[in-house]
Amino acid sequence: MSIIRPRLNDFFGIPFRQEDVDFVIPFIDEDIPFYIDPFLLWKSPSQQDNSLHLSLVNSFNYLGLQYLKGDSSSATNLINCSECNEIGLGTSKSKTGKKIGETTANEILSLFKNIPQISKSGFLHLEEIQLFINNIGEDRISDLTANFIKSFLIDYTIDQCEKVTIPIEKIDISYFDSKMNKIIDEKVFLPINPNTKSPILFVPKRWIRRTTFISYDNYYKEYYSPQILKEGEKPDRVKILNYNRHNYDMVQTYVKIKERQQSDCKNDPLFKQLPVLSSKRKLDTILKLPTGKTDNADKEYENNLCPLLASMLYPHLDFAQEQSRTDSGVSIRDLIFYNNSSEEFLKEIYTTYSCKQIIFELKNVRELDNNHVDQVNRYLNDSFGKFAIIFTRFAPPKKVMKNLIDLWSGQRKCILILTDEDLKQMCQVYESKNRAPLDVVKKKYIEFNRLLPS
Repeated sequence: MSIIRPRLNDFFGIPFRQEDVDFVIPFIDEDIPFYIDPFLLWKSPSQQDNSLHLSLVNSFNYLGLQYLKGDSSSATNLINCSECNEIGLGTSKSKTGKKIGETTANEILSLFKNIPQISKSGFLHLEEIQLFINNIGEDRISDLTANFIKSFLIDYTIDQCEKVTIPIEKIDISYFDSKMNKIIDEKVFLPINPNTKSPILFVPKRWIRRTTFISYDNYYKEYYSPQILKEGEKPDRVKILNYNRHNYDMVQTYVKIKERQQSDCKNDPLFKQLPVLSSKRKLDTILKLPTGKTDNADKEYENNLCPLLASMLYPHLDFAQEQSRTDSGVSIRDLIFYNNSSEEFLKEIYTTYSCKQIIFELKNVRELDNNHVDQVNRYLNDSFGKFAIIFTRFAPPKKVMKNLIDLWSGQRKCILILTDEDLKQMCQVYESKNRAPLDVVKKKYIEFNRLLPS
C-alpha cells in the first residue's frame, strides 16, 4: 500500500476513526510510541484488568521461584517474553525489536536471590525492575506485560476484529501459558501484517501511556534526587541502581507513594487536541503574519497551522502526518489526514474522488496562482485519490478558480481553496462547540460544486 503511514484498517479499506474503537489501531510499517503500563491494570475498576495484573505478576514471580530452585529454563522463558512485536507499540521503525540477552535475563532473575524481600514475597509491580536493572525501560515492561497476558490479547483481538470486520487468518503464535507456566505454540485466527506476514494483536486504549507511572526517571526526579542525592553529587545511574538493590525499603516506600497517587495515573490519549486558548493564540499569530518568506513567515504559518488543523478536524479526521516535499525547487508543506468516512461529506469524497487520504497544502502567499494549483494536481494520484485542500491567506483570483473548474471538468479532480476567513470561522465553531469545524470545509465543497458545469 502506497498511502502515507497506512494503518491496518486502511490496508483493508475499512474506514473507521480511532475515536470509534476500543483498541489502538496499529500501523502497518512502524510502531506507535506508546506502551502498556501494567499499573493501569492494577488500579483499574475492572476486575478483569485486576485479575490480568495478578496473573502477569504471578507468572513473572513463578520464573523467579524456579530460578531460585536452579531451573535454567526460567531465563529462557524470560528472554522469550521480553519482546512482543505483535502489539506494535514502541519506537521501532521496522516493526521488529530485540529480545534481552541471557546476561540481562539472569541479572533480572538474580533479584529474587539477592534481595531478601523479593526472595520472600516476589514483586507486586513488574515496573520495579527498572529501578534495579540497567537498560530496562517502559518498552521492555510493556513487552513483558503483553507476553504474560497474551492469551487474553488473542481473544480480545479476535473479538474486536469481528466487531469492525477486519479479516483474520489462521497463524502460529507463541505465548506464556499461566496455567502451565511455560511458553506454548498454538494456531489461532488473527489479523496479519501484509508486509511481514506476522500476527497482529490489539491493545485496549485504556492501558497505554507514553511512559510507565512507576519509572526510573520519575523515581530519580521525585524521590531519589531530593532525598538521597547529596548536594553537588552528580547522578550515576549504575550507582543508583546498586543503591536500590541494597536499600529495597527505599524502593518499597516509593512504590507505596505511587500507589497512594494512583488517581494521577491515567491513560494517555493517542491524540490530544489543543485547548481553545491555545488555538486562539495560534490563529492570532497566523493572522498577523506577513505573506511570503520574510522573517520565516512561511515557516511560522506552517508551524502554527499544522497543529491547529489537526486539533480542529479531530475526531472527524485522524491526523496521519505532516511532510515536506520539493516540487521544481519549491519546498511544500503538506498535512495528510486519514479519510475515515465518518460523515456523509467524507463518504462522498471517498467514493466520488477515491479519496483515501486528504492532502492539505499550506501556502502563505499574497496571491495564489495556477502554479500552486498545478503542484497539488501533480500530487493527486491513485494513492490519495483526486481530492485536496489548499489553505492560503486570501481568496484566489478568477483565473485560478477557472483552472480549478477546468481540472474538475477534464480530470474529475476537486481542489478546494480555504482562506484566513475560513480559518477564522473554523476557530469560532471550535471554540463554541456548537458545530464541527469540518462543516466549514463542507460549506466550501458545496460552494465549489455550485460553480461546476451541469
